[in-house]
Amino acid sequence: MVKLTDDYLQQPELFAQAKINVPQYDQQKMVEQTDADPIWVHFGGGNLFRCFHAKIAQDLLNKGALTSGIIVAETYDDGVITQAYHPYANRMLQVIMKAPQNEMNLIASVAQSIYYNRDDPQGWDDLKAIFQRPSLQMVTMSITEKGYQLTDIHGALTAAAQTDIEEGPDSASTNMGAIARLLLARFQHGAYPLALVSTDNFSENGRRFQNGILTIATGWVKNGQAPQAFLTYLNDPTKITFPWSMIDRITPNPAENVAAQLTKAGFEDTTIIHTAKHTNIAPFGNTEETHYLVIEDAFPNGRPPLEEAGVILTDRETVNDADQMKVTACLNPLHTALAIFGSLLGYTSIAAEMTDPDLVALIKQLGYQEDLPVVKDPKIIDPRKFIDEVITKRLPNKNIPDTPQRIASDTSQKLAIRYGVTLSHYLAEKADLSQLKAIPLILAGWCRYLLALDDQGQPFEPSRDPLLAELQQGLVGLGFGADPVVIHQALQPILTNQQIFGHDLYQIGLGETVESLFQKMIAGPGAVKQTIKEVVEVG
Repeated sequence: MVKLTDDYLQQPELFAQAKINVPQYDQQKMVEQTDADPIWVHFGGGNLFRCFHAKIAQDLLNKGALTSGIIVAETYDDGVITQAYHPYANRMLQVIMKAPQNEMNLIASVAQSIYYNRDDPQGWDDLKAIFQRPSLQMVTMSITEKGYQLTDIHGALTAAAQTDIEEGPDSASTNMGAIARLLLARFQHGAYPLALVSTDNFSENGRRFQNGILTIATGWVKNGQAPQAFLTYLNDPTKITFPWSMIDRITPNPAENVAAQLTKAGFEDTTIIHTAKHTNIAPFGNTEETHYLVIEDAFPNGRPPLEEAGVILTDRETVNDADQMKVTACLNPLHTALAIFGSLLGYTSIAAEMTDPDLVALIKQLGYQEDLPVVKDPKIIDPRKFIDEVITKRLPNKNIPDTPQRIASDTSQKLAIRYGVTLSHYLAEKADLSQLKAIPLILAGWCRYLLALDDQGQPFEPSRDPLLAELQQGLVGLGFGADPVVIHQALQPILTNQQIFGHDLYQIGLGETVESLFQKMIAGPGAVKQTIKEVVEVG
């Protein structure tokens, strides 16, 4: 048996016997070089980072194109660092799920792992010192959409954001406040350039990141917590940039069946970790073979040669076109539709859903008939070929242990992008929204999902969502056979919320349609499945 902390340089045969590829560099020397000249900090130590960003760095390290590793900073869950990083020398096993045999790579590109939170004085100070170093070139992020949130369901600043602004940098508790604190430290110790790259999975991610930082920084300037020159620094593209990006690699939570396969292959570290804050992580990560990362090439302090590891560097317009293609049309909206209806219909596997002809017909209607017509071709990736691959190869892949319950997390944060942007395109073209079948059904399905009753009327536990409790309060008492007037009274506050949908659905003529579809789906047991069948047959 071989384990992560075994010496891959002195005992490569242990890893070879388990068919695990090992790094072509000395991890300790890489750590020393990172300590001397840090280049890359990443926020968010979860599964996507471990299976994607860390592998990009490893590929560059293997080529000698990079000598410094990644410093990973986790802002939310200290258990990720103390349970998944430190015990394993910051290593992990990447498992690429492909036929006929999985590819396994020992990843050792993380030089340091830090819990960056004001509750941890050591990490709070250590990362601040790193941000003061002139060698630092880039910061990347994978903290999910809710990690950027500074406003509530009504668009007002949250209490946490207000407190960050009022109490100043060293009391920051939001991600945006905590990172703004680091940028202030960099400004105060040389005003060195830096690129801050959101690689989170939503459109115009760089803009949202920039707006979040500027919201906090502007508040500090007004309160005398920072000088006006700090804002000048943040707004100077020769100093600070927020490049946009598009990222794509399906990376589910570590799966028990993958752990069993690894044990059989001779790998020892297979215990899946469930932290106290409900993060699912493991010494290994399972991910798909297909992957894309497109980044706006705007790095004022230089950058590693990311293109040598398969990253596409281009201009902002092309990034945005590629991102909108994927996030608002060809993958994410399909994924969310399967997440919502899979949860309601009792599925626990995305691949299993793809054997259901009604669900496949629904996502084909959504993707080909409603999304593709308003997608701009980014030229670097063909939209129709992309969606063909999603529907015929990626989503049906039984080797990817993905679940609708994972994808359903934080859906309230996703709808405005995954469906609202497409609605905006239709409105811009003055197209008739009544032609849409799948989108209003999915939005109604999400409202039905909020009832936490499956299609047979049995309770289920919805996935975590920051707005779940608030949204459910207005739906108390709704059930099978609810009166249309009661339905309208319950749904009207939700369907008018532009923070959620990007539009007031009544103002654009879809509110009543969503209500009607919702009513059909609570007619009785089996009504969700029947409504899907009726809509896709019509569509």
